[in-house]
Amino acid sequence: MSASTVSPLPERALAIAQARRELIHGEAARSRAATRIEPWIVRSWQRCIEAGRQPQQRVSFNPVAQSAIREVAERNRALVAAARPVIERVSRAIADTRYFAVLTDADGVVVDVGPLPDGTDTASRHARNIARVGVDLSERAVGTSAISTALAEQESVWLHRGEHFFEDTSVYSCAGAPLFGPQGNCIGMLDLTGVQVVERPELRHLAMLSARSIENMLVLNEPCELRLHLSWPGCPSSEATEGLLCVDANGNVTGANAAARQMLHQPLARSRHALHCNDLFALPLNMLFDAARRGDAVLEVPLWSSLRVQVQPRRGGKGSRGAAPEAQPRLRDVETALIRKAVTDARGNVAEAARTLGISRATVYRKLWRGRPAGSVD
Repeated sequence: MSASTVSPLPERALAIAQARRELIHGEAARSRAATRIEPWIVRSWQRCIEAGRQPQQRVSFNPVAQSAIREVAERNRALVAAARPVIERVSRAIADTRYFAVLTDADGVVVDVGPLPDGTDTASRHARNIARVGVDLSERAVGTSAISTALAEQESVWLHRGEHFFEDTSVYSCAGAPLFGPQGNCIGMLDLTGVQVVERPELRHLAMLSARSIENMLVLNEPCELRLHLSWPGCPSSEATEGLLCVDANGNVTGANAAARQMLHQPLARSRHALHCNDLFALPLNMLFDAARRGDAVLEVPLWSSLRVQVQPRRGGKGSRGAAPEAQPRLRDVETALIRKAVTDARGNVAEAARTLGISRATVYRKLWRGRPAGSVD
């Protein structure tokens, strides 16, 4: 038996088989074997059962019309352009494992594939079944897979052989990671799949890092006036850890990568209102634009949370989503906003806010009164 067709370890195969009997076929009460199956796999199995599916049902990988292929390609042009260099890089890394890369949209429809490995007629047929632009690999079409679970759970996953719901798809082993666009919404996933291959759970990590690379490329391709590169002070920056933030001419945030959303605790996709730089940084916006014009400036910028981040502002490209620049906020306005936030955090206790800021109560009152619009009443 060749290394490419080695079966899973006996205890692993037995655990999967036992879990299938208990959780899918309901042959016995749940045992320790069932607990060795990841919870997201169990949830997917349950959805398949609730949809009336049976494991022995045949899975049809239907032909895809040329018109559908063109429509899928056009709709996902930006995603494919950003992913292609990453897929080429990943394909080199996995070339000797007989795994290959599949890129799908948010509905689980294939939009691009990496080169397929040489193999037996049977393995090649199974690979060609799924490695076609336009083919539907969602849960509704092929049941439990890395594609369906990564999209449903929105986290990286690993599935091997019998962990797939249908018997027809139990020849596959796959790692998957979801992809999030510059606005924070899930736009697809990256899948690394093999046919009748050795289990490689470490591919889950590779899929996750590669997905982050694709997301970063999407942000770098996003039209903007200003692009902010964020890192924590004293921490070396890398592709996996650097935050990227797109800003238009008015200071509105138009895109971000996962690292920036985590650093700033701002999930853009669920934001009801436009997010402005002034909502994030306790620093006048014009200072960021000035630093970008200088080209190599790195600023240590305070956040409203009292944390500090290092920011390297750079001019954006490919046009800007913003209108003509408006008057930039004055430093005293930012200062007033900072004091007002401290008072709010202190639940109106001016003395506590003054102690937090290291200024007197009189200064707090004076600056808040100065920053109050004319005619305003508390």
